Formats: sequence, structure tokens, C-alpha cells
Amino acid sequence: MGEFLIYQGTGVADRDDDRIARRAEPPPWRVFDGEPPTPLDRDAPVGRKLPYRTRTVPYQADEDTVRLVNVALHLRRPLLVTGHPGTGKSTLAYAVAHELRLGPVLRWSITSRSTLTSGLYHYDAVGRIEEANARAAGQPGARTAPEADRFPRSGNDPGRWGPVDIGRFLRLGPLGTAFAPYAWPRVLLVDEIDKSDIDLPNELLDVFEEGEYGIPELQRIADLVPQVRVRPADNGEPVTVNDGRVRCREFPFIVLTSNGEREFPPAFLRRCVQLDLAQPDERRIEAIVRAHLGDGAVAEAADLIADFLARREQGQLATDQLLNAVYLLHRASGDGRPDRDELVDVVLRELSGPG
Repeated sequence: MGEFLIYQGTGVADRDDDRIARRAEPPPWRVFDGEPPTPLDRDAPVGRKLPYRTRTVPYQADEDTVRLVNVALHLRRPLLVTGHPGTGKSTLAYAVAHELRLGPVLRWSITSRSTLTSGLYHYDAVGRIEEANARAAGQPGARTAPEADRFPRSGNDPGRWGPVDIGRFLRLGPLGTAFAPYAWPRVLLVDEIDKSDIDLPNELLDVFEEGEYGIPELQRIADLVPQVRVRPADNGEPVTVNDGRVRCREFPFIVLTSNGEREFPPAFLRRCVQLDLAQPDERRIEAIVRAHLGDGAVAEAADLIADFLARREQGQLATDQLLNAVYLLHRASGDGRPDRDELVDVVLRELSGPG
């Protein structure tokens, strides 16, 4: 039996309490066996969203968030997070990565032009053609020693510039890297999935269900070069790809964020754990201000917090707008600073209002 409360929402990364190792075994239909395992620096910076040189981060998770994060972790399912801007949807991925020491967060920012392939990998066909032309002209160039060490030639390689060098022209995308065979689950943030083309959510289902994907450029040469090392999206250790297919070993912890601007297909929703982040109430607002700016900031900014909550009732505001206002009013002084009312009007401007 595993422990349910793996992610506790404390913001504390405890190297002496490796909770992720105490998860329940995956359901039989969510077992994956990718090989060989790729090393992961679990203490590397999680990313720009959170500080990484301290053991504690200021993200404030409520009970519902903690519970549903753990449901997703145990079931090995993506977490679809909806809510207004500024409720902490994206930051949740970084908070989980920090607390459970799961290494750098892989971030895939979605636009209407995003495709499944762009999330999985990029193949530099032009670069490979240019190298082939240079080789044919007798000017192959020399790989540097570090590159040769990181991307060594296979025993099947008939010469210096054999087919295995195709790995030098491949780079996994954030989605593709997340499904590499790491010994620990990678954290993947798929930001603003509701901005995608209408077909992308359905296209993701096969990868989410099977835990693997193929790279046609490698599958075509698999008989000659069955094993190729390719670069991951975060520039970590190269990933070994067998027979042109990438298969995860641990299903990644995936956070898909949505501002609620569209509906998703039932088949997509059925395969996700769904979390709707509500606007933080006064108690949580005070906790957020305290976590970011210290105990004294809450008392100093009591009237500003009340003003923020009142304005939020009338229009859309984000919590980070309040943090900016509190910071400027109580940490910045001197000539040229706007007075309180002017600053509040500038910083606490409704997001849904006119520009």
C-alpha cells in the first residue's frame, strides 16, 4: 500500500523524506516499462516560476488542490487545471516539482499553431543535408570532443559519418522529453491548452494512453541503427531511443492549464483529473501576501487587501496584481512614486476592461 498524501502543499523540499518514492503502485493499465532509464538531476532548478536556492517556496495550495494533485500522481493521469488568470494554475506545476524534487519543469506554451509533432520533437533536416553535402565535397568538419562523448557512434556505424549521427539533428520537445524513460516522473506544464487547434486535445490522447510515441526519421533506419541518442528539451542527459520509439518508464506529472475559454471533447476530459481553481478568499489572500512579502506586509496592507477584494467583485483581477501593489506601496518610496489611489488605479486595473 502506498501513501496517499505524496504532495502536501507545504512548499518544503525535504531531501530526507522522499515521498514520491512511496507512491502506490500504478494501476495495472497504467504500467510502463521504457528502457534504458535516463538520469535526472532531481535537485536542479525547477524553473523561473519559483526560487530554487531555498527549501521552501511561497505557493499556497488549498485542500482541494492538494487532494486532486495526489489523485493525478497515483492514477498516472494528466491534471487539467481551469480558473481565472492569476489563480496559480501554471505555478502549481513548479510547486509540485519543487516539493517532490522532480527536476526542471518542462513547459510547452500552446498557441493556435501548436501541433503534436512540435511538442514531441524537432528534426533539422536542412542541417543534415548540409552536412551530407559537405561530406560529399570532402569537407566533413570535425565534431568536438564533448559532442562526440555525448553522442557516441554505434558499433553498427560503418564510418565516421554513418546514419547514427542523425541523433545530432534531432531534439525532443517538452512533451517528447516528458515521455522519455526517466526513473522519476518528469513534470510537464502544457500552458493554455484551450488556445490550441481544435484537434490537438484528441491527438494527445494516444500519447497519454500509450505512454509512447514514434519518431519516423529514426524508425526508417532502425534496422541499421537500432539505438540513437537524442537531446532532450531541457539540455539534460541525452535520451536513448530504441528502434525509433520513445516510451516512458514513469508517467509524467502533467498540468494542462485552461482559462475556460472553450470546451474539450468528452474523451479528453475522461482521461484527465479535473481541478477548478477558485479565486482565493481573504484568508488565502493574506497567506499569499505573507508568504511572498513577510508577516508585516499583511498588517500594513490590510486596507489594500480589502480594496482588492472589493474591486475583484466588480471585475477580473489577478492575485499577482495585488502583490505588485503591496510591494510598491510598502517597499518603494521617494520622489516620483504615485500616491496610493493613483497607484491602485494603475496596478489594480481590471483585466477584462478596456486597454
